[in-house]
Amino acid sequence: MKMRLVIDLIRGRGVEEALSILHFSPKHASNSAEKVLRSAISNLQNKDQSGRIDPSHVFVKEAFVNGGPVAKRVMPAPMGRAFRIRKRSHHLTIVVAQRQQKVQAAAKPKAAEAAPKSAAAPGVKPKKSGTKSKASTSTKKATKES
Repeated sequence: MKMRLVIDLIRGRGVEEALSILHFSPKHASNSAEKVLRSAISNLQNKDQSGRIDPSHVFVKEAFVNGGPVAKRVMPAPMGRAFRIRKRSHHLTIVVAQRQQKVQAAAKPKAAEAAPKSAAAPGVKPKKSGTKSKASTSTKKATKES
């Protein structure tokens, strides 16, 4: 829960903004989250063939926290009893990606726009517009004989 509070702050944001949020966050979990984010950015730059990625086009695509292994310890308690202590860990995953340019969205084929909107899938009979489905209901009258 402690790490999820920090990760929810950076999900979907730009990398520069996410790094500044993590750097100035008072939460202890933000230190390890910042290291993982920097590693993800470095991996993206190494993966790119030119190695030159504009940081303003990079954003946090996915960020999630899953439970990790739990270390179980025993703490002595009064009267010979023992309490179990569960020291939890987590798996942190941060995925970064480059934003796509808006130019690609403007180049749609015009044939798709000219298609009629009311066209049904092939093999499906269109409904007749003038008919209504009638539900047959039967009502029983209860008569009381006196």
